[in-house]
Amino acid sequence: MKAVSVVLRAAVALWFGFGPGSAGALGAEPLTALARPDLAASSLDDLKGGGIALSLGLSQPVPYRVFTLNAPPRLVVDFREVDWRGSDPAALKGSAQVRSVLAGAIRPGWSRLVLELSAPMALVSAEMPRDPATGRARLALQLKPADTANGGAVRPPAQTALWGLPEPEKLAPPPRRHDGSRALRVVIDPGHGGIDPGAESAGIREADLMLTFARELAEALARAGIEPILTRDADVFVPLETRIDIARAARADVFLSLHADALADGYASGATVYTLSETASDSASARLAERHDRDALLAGVDLSDQDDVIAGVLMDLARTDTQPRSDRLAEAIVAGLRGHVGHLYKTPHMSAAFSVLKSPDIPSVLIETGFLSSADDRERLISPEWRARAAAGIVEALRGWAEADAAAAALLRR
Repeated sequence: MKAVSVVLRAAVALWFGFGPGSAGALGAEPLTALARPDLAASSLDDLKGGGIALSLGLSQPVPYRVFTLNAPPRLVVDFREVDWRGSDPAALKGSAQVRSVLAGAIRPGWSRLVLELSAPMALVSAEMPRDPATGRARLALQLKPADTANGGAVRPPAQTALWGLPEPEKLAPPPRRHDGSRALRVVIDPGHGGIDPGAESAGIREADLMLTFARELAEALARAGIEPILTRDADVFVPLETRIDIARAARADVFLSLHADALADGYASGATVYTLSETASDSASARLAERHDRDALLAGVDLSDQDDVIAGVLMDLARTDTQPRSDRLAEAIVAGLRGHVGHLYKTPHMSAAFSVLKSPDIPSVLIETGFLSSADDRERLISPEWRARAAAGIVEALRGWAEADAAAAALLRR
């Protein structure tokens, strides 16, 4: 139970505005200034018996929480007011049991450090002592293999214990299908963000590029009389299921997810529009969907309790209406992009099991605007003129699709 008590202690400390080792007593002044990691004064080492020791230098103590997740096994540390910008978490080396290290923003005021482990680990101890002479702090964690330490994966404290109790949700009546009597409402989802930068090539980060394009597309939609909503408008991490929740809360008519992937092997070029299917169009599409979901997992998302057979059946029933509309939307966007930018992937409309497309009641597509691994695509994607033409093609497609979709809805009502 020692590992669990460590997490509970962190949760209580966060509730009162201080972290273990940062104040030591209730009533201490909460810390608000941004702390910085000191990777030169940090280490990640293997211990005898198969354990791991993490020592992370910080410019000052901060509230934090620690927990572990499985499938894949990960150690997750959330910090309040730690700024990872300009720091390379990959510099934390020294343990053969750590496959990768990620760090970055997870939500406003909070950042996250994630260690992907080679095998399940259990948290043994966590403390953040402060040096009274310098005011600096050090996060010290120890883990042991799960079969030799008490407990296994430690679930994080409830979100409400950390970030405030939300107001009770007021349930609105079910949204009516768009019939042309109001502005079309489109949720634009710039892929990745924060701790998850997405693909990177030649100094270009997918998360940054797609946020830029999403903002430009939102402006183009607004000028055309279409109402745009962004799932993120900053370099922050938004979990996949939260992106869908944002679309549902906005009562969206359409969900567009924007990406620009990179291939480790082979060559591909041009834009592709994806719709949802449990059976991928090809093996490359299947790998792409797995990689997108894995990025979210490695950022510390726990999807272990998401299986609900009854809910799945109901969602499949809802998709019998939504999926054909998504397919028609994808074909319209393919035609719009072809007319405005010309260059598309050899098979421009494909399908795969992207989790971000699984809303049962909102027509949803994922647009791979190009491949960062292609020098030609990179040149196009960083060009404001090319992006403006691509946005114009998407706007034209949405207007034409919405008109045809509203006409089909009118026939159904009759």
